[in-house]
Amino acid sequence: MKPMYLKEVEEHRGTGARAEAIEGMRAAGVPIPQIMHLFAYKPDRTDFLAAFTQGVMRGPSPLLPGQRELIAALTSKLNQCLF
Repeated sequence: MKPMYLKEVEEHRGTGARAEAIEGMRAAGVPIPQIMHLFAYKPDRTDFLAAFTQGVMRGPSPLLPGQRELIAALTSKLNQCLF
């Protein structure tokens, strides 16, 4: 995966669950989604975004969560973004 434009964000070694997940992916040689770096860099500012996303994807809706996941996957593919 291409490096981020914000080198400081990508190289930041945070703490907490997101930072641990990044380290686990790094150790396993798995590509790390760039959004995870942002979430680990400033968790006090991104926790709200994570809660919003969970609400959109898992909260009450006429669409099942699986359908919402498929829509998100197709959108990512159309945008040539790894999902």
